[in-house]
This record gives sequence, structure tokens and C-alpha cells, in this order.
Amino acid sequence: MKTSDIILVVDLNGTLIRTDIFQEAFWSSFSKDWKTPFKVINLLSNDKVKIKENLDNLSEIDIRLLPYNKLVIEYIKQFNNNGGHTVLITNNNINIAKKIANYLGFFDEVHQYSSSRNLVGEKKRELLISLFGKKKFNYIGSSQSDIPVWKNAFKAINVNASNRLKKQCNNVNINNEHLENNNSINTLLIYLQSLRPHQWLKNILVFFPMLASHKLTGSYFLESLFAFISFSLISSSVYIVNDLLDLKADRLHPRKNKRPFASGSIPINNGLILALILFIIGIFTTVLLNKSFLVILLSYFVITSAYSLFLKRKAFIDICALASLYTLRIIGGGAATHIEISFWLLGFSIFIFLSLAAVKRQAEIVDLNERRTSKIIGRNYGVDDLKMVRSIALITGFLSVLVIAAYINSPEVLILYSQPQILWALCCVLFYWLIKMILAANNGKMHDDPLIYAIKDKISQLVFIITIIIILLSVNF
Repeated sequence: MKTSDIILVVDLNGTLIRTDIFQEAFWSSFSKDWKTPFKVINLLSNDKVKIKENLDNLSEIDIRLLPYNKLVIEYIKQFNNNGGHTVLITNNNINIAKKIANYLGFFDEVHQYSSSRNLVGEKKRELLISLFGKKKFNYIGSSQSDIPVWKNAFKAINVNASNRLKKQCNNVNINNEHLENNNSINTLLIYLQSLRPHQWLKNILVFFPMLASHKLTGSYFLESLFAFISFSLISSSVYIVNDLLDLKADRLHPRKNKRPFASGSIPINNGLILALILFIIGIFTTVLLNKSFLVILLSYFVITSAYSLFLKRKAFIDICALASLYTLRIIGGGAATHIEISFWLLGFSIFIFLSLAAVKRQAEIVDLNERRTSKIIGRNYGVDDLKMVRSIALITGFLSVLVIAAYINSPEVLILYSQPQILWALCCVLFYWLIKMILAANNGKMHDDPLIYAIKDKISQLVFIITIIIILLSVNF
């Protein structure tokens, strides 16, 4: 049969695009309005198509930024070059599908089918047979629901299907084709990447109460370790949700657009499931500790969730929120081990983390000039705010150094250190390091996260080693 005699039908979700429009609309709406989940629940009594239409109206999906499947696009272009006729089909709002078709410019028709209950595949099959006739169309799909359609298609084409789905496709239609991206990246590695394991280094702060009080025993270490695990799991669950809320902003970013959810490497729906699993396991681990730590951990979750939903769009409030999240890790470490947090450690942590949070925003604002934009997407900062943010980083950084200086002169320091005068070197080292961080951000040399920069920066590594040496020399063994 000639190509010109066959219609090529392409499914939208998971096939033409490596994501789902309904999920995109939900998270886009959620990022704008935290009440979105409640609105969706209120609409559950309506038809599913009606819910999708309401979400589409609430959301702001930029079709130019969607993660299109290049393999499918190349296949369609080759089909069209041979005189073929292509059709886009969707179970979402047809208006969005038409915008996508117009943007790509190679679809001849766009159709919508009902997606009520479990009849997705059957509805597609019935619609396509009524439009084109049985065995009169080729169909490109990527899910279990496409099996009834493949059975009645002239040619069944699947995209990046599992071995099980390929076998099912082969069983229903011997005229089949399997399209696969040459992607050597391990799926497990991609899911691990979505957890941002490098960010777990921040949770080392839970060990600070034990270290600052010099209570280096096995029991304190185990309690701090369980606290570290709990914070890591909960923080990863929030990072996933934050990535889902920031899909649009991440896709506009030159580096963040490669994140698993923004790039479509992981289905959005799987992200929510993974976040829930991590949250449940993280809460469960607190059983090994105490109720006070559970309260701190839940407070951390609430603040991070509030930050992801709306605090990050409040200028300067977002910096305070970020600093509080760091400080909560230290407080959590104290709660897990029943070690009282000293006034000095608490004061130092508040100021140093305010400074680093401001440095993070400073780096993002400087990055705007390189990208030739005037405002950070999803944040309430522009290029005109650079001086103010830099001033916050400087002032709070200097205050953290003053706290250390005051601590060295306090009576408490004599209990823990035999040579407290050596600790004055810490003031110089910290002062130098903070200035270096601020200058690096100001010159556009810093990563989006100061932590990542400090880990990779050789001078920062040297500063860390010097700090350890200074403490060891002054401590009272």
C-alpha cells in the first residue's frame, strides 16, 4: 500500500511529547495557585473532560517549551515527505492540541476522543475506525491503552516501549515497528538524579550539635545518622515536588532544562508517586528517634512546601525561608540527640545561612545578564535588585563572623577548648571565604547553588581543611 493511501495517526501524550498535558496543566495551575488540588477535588463530580478544560484555563502551558520526542518528529517528517497525511489525536482539550499542531506545522488534522473511565483505548479505536476505516491508518502510540488501536491499525508503531508492551504489540499486529531513542542513560540513574542526592550534603548539619558540644559517642552518632536519613528523604520528596511546580522556569533555564521532569525523562505522574513514597519512609524513620524530632521534621516539610508554592516568589522573604531551612537541620540534630543547641551556634547559623541564601539569589541575578533577561522566572527578583541582595549577603556574613568573635570571648568556650585563642584564626578564614563566595557570585562564576560551588572549588576545600585543623589545635581533649 502506498504511503499516500495511509493516514498516520499520532498520539499526543507520551508519544509526540514526553509528558502528559493534563499533568502539565495541573502542576502549572498548582504553581500559580496553591488551592488548585482543592478545586480539582471539587470538580470530581463533573466529567473528566470538563476537569481537564478547567485546568487548561487555569494553567499557563508554553507549548514551545514542552519536551517533544525528536524521534517521533523525525518519523512524521519522513512520512510527510513521502506524501503522507498526518493526524494528531488527544484526550485533552483540543484547543491545546491545535496550538501544538500549528506550532509544529506538519499535522493535517487534529481530533479529540473521550477519556471517560477505562475506555481510553476503545474510544480511540472507535473514533479512528469511524474516521478512516479499519486497517486504513498507521498508529504511533506508547502505552497499554494503545493496544486496541494497534490491533485495528494497518501498521502498529510504538515508541520507547517496554519489552512487555512490544510483545503485546507484536501479538495484536504482525505489521509493527518499534521506535527507540539511542539513550544509554540508566533509568535507575535518572530517578536517582531526580532525588538530587548531592543536596543531601546540606543535611550533614544535623551532626553539628554533636560536634559543637564535643559529644562524639556512638549513640549520638547513630541518632544523628537517623536524623540525616530522615531529612534526606523528606528533602528529596520536596525537591521532586518543587521540580514539578517549576517545570516552565526550569525549561527556560540553560542548565535546569536537563532535569528529569523538565526534560521529560521521567513521567510527571511517577514523580508524585516517588515523592509520596519518600515522604512516608522519611516520616517512618522518625520512629527510631523521638516526637520532638518529628515536629522539627514536619516543620521543615511545611516550610519547604510553602517555599515551593509561594514564598519563593516573595522577595527577601524567600531568603529568610531558605536560611530557616538550614537552621532547622541543626535544630533537628539537637532534637534527635537531646543535645541543647547553644545560643552561639543558633546565632551563627542564622546569619551564615542568610548570607549564603542571599549569595544564591545574587548568583541567579548575575546570571540574568548573561541570558539577556531582566527577571528571574518564578522569583520576584530583577537585575535592579543586585545591589540590595549583595548587601544582605555582606552584612549577614559579617554578622556571622562577629558571632564567632563573641563566642571566643565567652566563658563557655573555656570548657570545650584548651587553646581558645587559636579560634581567632576562624574569623579570618570565614571572613575570607565569605568574601570569595560573594565575589564569585558577582563575577558570574558560581553555580546555581553555593553548596555545589563550594564542593567543587579547590580554595573552598582548602578552607574546610584549615578550619578542621584550627579546631583540632584548639580543642581540649
